[in-house]
Amino acid sequence: MYLGKVIGSIVCTQKDPQLHGLKLLIVQRHSDQFQPVGNPFVAIDTVGQSGTGDFVYIAKSRESAFPLAKEMVPSDAGILGIIDDY
Repeated sequence: MYLGKVIGSIVCTQKDPQLHGLKLLIVQRHSDQFQPVGNPFVAIDTVGQSGTGDFVYIAKSRESAFPLAKEMVPSDAGILGIIDDY
């Protein structure tokens, strides 16, 4: 897991049926000192309450879909929690 900041959202006219009802957000990875690292990417909001400006914890790969009740959701990155205080 690592730290990221939500910088926007994605609107899709078509997506995998298993992703219906899930928000897709643009996330910028950050270091422990809150400095941007690398390029922004798209992540599934498994929390359901993440929004632009929130600092969040991200999981990559298969682990990104673990919080979802569905198996085998096509995901490469997922938001696992919103950081309230650091």
